[in-house]
Amino acid sequence: MPAKRGDRVAPPGPPHGWEARFATSEAAKGWEELCRVARGNTWEAWIVLTERPTRPENPSRQHRLRGRLATRHIAGRTLDQWQYEVTAGGRIWYCPDEDRRVVWVVAAGPGHPKLTE
Repeated sequence: MPAKRGDRVAPPGPPHGWEARFATSEAAKGWEELCRVARGNTWEAWIVLTERPTRPENPSRQHRLRGRLATRHIAGRTLDQWQYEVTAGGRIWYCPDEDRRVVWVVAAGPGHPKLTE
């Protein structure tokens, strides 16, 4: 859905970096909630996702998911699924598409995802 008057302006992707896109409407809503409750941490997460989505500097905060959550099917492709810990409970789940240099944000929110409980 195109942006409209009053929407937040999303920063452009870095040159030669990754483009971040939402895979679901729920992820977009969760992202907005994360921005509202943890703006600084969400900004740092956005930088990591668009600059080094598969090269964690802090593996306890950023890592591949395992088991049944290890992959996700997006746009006809099976992609690895990763998690970035934004706050103690807040998470972003994303799938980097190396060929297209797109990071698909599939879930985001200030609360811990119920699927991992």
